[in-house]
Amino acid sequence: MIMKHTLNALPLTNTFAKLGETFFSRVKPEPFISQPEIVHFNRHAAELLDLNPDTDPQQLANILSGKLPLGKDDPIAMLYAGHQFGHYVPQLGDGRALMLGETTNTRGEKWEIQLKGSGKTPYSRMGDGRAVLRSTIREYLCSEAMHGLGIPTTRALCLIGSKDEVYREQIETGAMLTRLAPSHVRFGSFEVFFYRDQHEHIRTLADYVIEHHYPELKDHADPYLSLLQEVIKRTAKLIAQWQSVGFAHGVMNTDNMSILGLTLDYGPYGFVEAYDPGFICNHSDHEGRYAFGQQPQIGLFNVSCLAQAMLPVLEVDAAKAALEKYQDIFMQHYYALMAQKLGLTQNEEQVATLVNELLDQMKQSRTDFTRLFRQLCDIETNTTPADTALRDHFINRERFDQWLGDYRNLLAQEATTDSERQQAMKKTNPKYVLRNYMAQIAIEKAERDKDYSEVERLMTLLHNPYDEHPDMAHYAEVPPDWAGGIEVSCSS
Repeated sequence: MIMKHTLNALPLTNTFAKLGETFFSRVKPEPFISQPEIVHFNRHAAELLDLNPDTDPQQLANILSGKLPLGKDDPIAMLYAGHQFGHYVPQLGDGRALMLGETTNTRGEKWEIQLKGSGKTPYSRMGDGRAVLRSTIREYLCSEAMHGLGIPTTRALCLIGSKDEVYREQIETGAMLTRLAPSHVRFGSFEVFFYRDQHEHIRTLADYVIEHHYPELKDHADPYLSLLQEVIKRTAKLIAQWQSVGFAHGVMNTDNMSILGLTLDYGPYGFVEAYDPGFICNHSDHEGRYAFGQQPQIGLFNVSCLAQAMLPVLEVDAAKAALEKYQDIFMQHYYALMAQKLGLTQNEEQVATLVNELLDQMKQSRTDFTRLFRQLCDIETNTTPADTALRDHFINRERFDQWLGDYRNLLAQEATTDSERQQAMKKTNPKYVLRNYMAQIAIEKAERDKDYSEVERLMTLLHNPYDEHPDMAHYAEVPPDWAGGIEVSCSS
């Protein structure tokens, strides 16, 4: 039986703090002036910490808003830099977040506990260090939605609300998010020391990351090169997963890229609806740098920035050779995922031809990405019905009929039965994703009436997005007309 800890008795250390204050600043969280309240507590994430979910609610709110300490915590704001929209910014860092410490569960998994929205730090620049209810609900829901989709991500433990006023484009209420990750080290954590010519700190940080997160690399002939290779591989695979479910991150700056290949920092994200590789989910991205179809190449740019930052501990030619493998890793993993979505085990060239033709038709017809792939799960191999429901997604129905015939020919070569394939496809094609309008409904209910029921409802749905959920089937329908007017930006 696993021992469940109360929150105030959670065993806490902070190995990152042992690196010294070159890497961070010690800062105490700024609690809300008003009484904090729990908007939502995530029992699934609590299991990661072996945490008793039945902790007194007010004590929970007080600890996870910084009003009371979390045991013998050692809160720090981490230092990093980064390339933002392609331009290097020499100092960023945790401007509104504090890492309280880390705990190791009974399975040997280490989890850092971070408060987001906990007040000013030395890295806040002109900011107030706060988060608002709107943005915390969005991150809270999406990090758990991505986990439900099986995509590596930070996790969300708790969302705390308040009556404190915070000014963005208008007056909003302050909130805090408790975020969990094995590590919050980013590409920008290395970049800051490269551009400062503090190269000894790059080695120290790389040694730390290897020791705590990639211990299998310690005995490699060149562990730093192996670290770069592993991060390149994880990043390429992560972005392939994003593309396979239609997820657009919105702000793929190097300070938002995890050294562990996690989806990190949910701001102006969005899931592609009417398929368009030029989909821009970030209203602040005026030139479309982070458009959905650009993400794979931006991933290469970002790992190239990391490789450059690690050059003091790498051979240049070896780093270049590692980067040259990124594209192949991405393409191989992407088409493997798309083959699974189509229930195919054919060779990559056949799958690529079929996928690219389908996506081109979807672009022309602005077909809903998630709905189409879910409906394809019901295709039968050896019959030729009219497939009216599918044909209605496309402007050029005859062109789609040709594609469907080619697809059925490939399905006929599979060893599985229709029933087996359909079940497998429904495990890789979600019925539900977190569309922006769904998050917006939850936000408006919370802001207007302090009604958090929609947050709970969506959490239930998004933890199991591949299941049918008949009582929530309307979330799988075409978004309402008003959804097209929703805009999210870096302040989101």
